[in-house]
Amino acid sequence: MTKSVDFWFDFASTYAYLAAARLEETALARGVDVRWRPILLGPIFARHGWNTSPFVVYPAKGRYMWRDVERRAAELGRPFKRPGPDDPRDFPQHTVMAARMALVALDCPQGKDFCRRVFFAEFEEEKDISDPAVLLSIAIDLGLPEDIQEKATHPENKARLRASVEEAQALGVFGAPSFTVGDELFWGEDRLDTTLIWARG
Repeated sequence: MTKSVDFWFDFASTYAYLAAARLEETALARGVDVRWRPILLGPIFARHGWNTSPFVVYPAKGRYMWRDVERRAAELGRPFKRPGPDDPRDFPQHTVMAARMALVALDCPQGKDFCRRVFFAEFEEEKDISDPAVLLSIAIDLGLPEDIQEKATHPENKARLRASVEEAQALGVFGAPSFTVGDELFWGEDRLDTTLIWARG
């Protein structure tokens, strides 16, 4: 019996960007439904004693990651652009507002498109997704409600995001992208196809 897949992601994650670029098409081809689950990796990393991405904590790992994502994006035909040495954008970018807006957007039919567009704005169009104006422009272009940012900062929605992070932690999520099928956890963009096969039983 086919199950659904939960896709746990933080917009700051390069590998989650790669997964988001091909997730829906790949899942549709296998007849699997996907639920997009925005989270924040900061609280998860903090439990490991890190105050930033492990790709920053361990420079050698970071250098490998950037080159690996460049190769993988080329393989997928995506125009990936990594931040240069003089790029004013931080890595990882601050994604709290993006995650909160994604929760609101995902209540609408355009939600998955919004999430993909945010990833593309960050990693293909060299935009600062910590800027609320950038996020609002994407939302309005997709026909999402003009008050989406107001809804995103409502206490109820903030609580939803905290609950999502706590649920991810309870499932053992330690990085992004992660995929779960029930209690079964898969980590990494390169595990997407394995996840979908598992979901198909």
